[in-house]
Amino acid sequence: MQHTIQKETTTAGTGLHSGAAINLALKPAPAGHGIVFVRTDLQGDNRIPALWDKVTDTRLCTVISNSSGASIGTIEHLMAALRGCAIDNILIELNGPEVPAMDGSSKPFVDMIDKAGIAAQNAPRRAIRILKEVTVEEGDKTVTLKPAEEFIFAGEINFDHPDIGRQRYEIKLLNGNFRHDLADSRTFGFFHEVEMMRKAGLARGGSLDNAIVLDKDKVMNPEGLRHSNEFIRHKLLDAIGDLYLAGAPVLGAYEGVKAGHAMNNAVLRKLFASQDAFEVIELQDVVIPKARALEAA
Repeated sequence: MQHTIQKETTTAGTGLHSGAAINLALKPAPAGHGIVFVRTDLQGDNRIPALWDKVTDTRLCTVISNSSGASIGTIEHLMAALRGCAIDNILIELNGPEVPAMDGSSKPFVDMIDKAGIAAQNAPRRAIRILKEVTVEEGDKTVTLKPAEEFIFAGEINFDHPDIGRQRYEIKLLNGNFRHDLADSRTFGFFHEVEMMRKAGLARGGSLDNAIVLDKDKVMNPEGLRHSNEFIRHKLLDAIGDLYLAGAPVLGAYEGVKAGHAMNNAVLRKLFASQDAFEVIELQDVVIPKARALEAA
């Protein structure tokens, strides 16, 4: 069955890239509504569906826009939380151009969803089943979607830094394990890149409170890492959020090597350009832990 949240929940924070103070509200939505963002600070056409073909920028985050130019950035961590909590229908209101960074992970959004509660809806949940392999490549970066009967995400990164190096991780999403395996893994960046990013209009709100920051030989955050492989875990968190822009869970195996937002969106575009590479199916109901599910119309 499809799911929404039981009641409205709100929070506030700073945009990672814009530096803007943002108020965020999550509101219940009816079955079949999907995930829709609304810019409450804009007049006119201010609704933006969270879909792959609305992605207009992938520099260090995922940005979606509508035909009138309204946009919302850094949606991936919230989208990952919605996927991890099996939320299909929700209205997301923001009074600025970006989802607040919170602590740089999905955990604050999972906590919001759990606080609001989850409501089961009287409509079948759908998934996009991968029927044949689809791959995109760019140099040594690749993203592949393969047929599988489970929701599998695997990835590999390799950074010339003593605290990262080569890391690989794989997770099968089931029984809400996103909450304890990936949700708290934070975004990361390198101190020497901060000035360059800010000149490009990015990372204006970045700090040790909402990202892991590394200098040339160590993690600068005084509390250290939450997981020894937090970096690849966060990369898969990003991928889960980016792929939820398919409009439904993707039933298959994702494999990303040195991948990022651009590659994740590119593989969705290639998938949906190949009508024989996927099919839409109905899913059996899912288990939702740590949140009481109520029936909703």
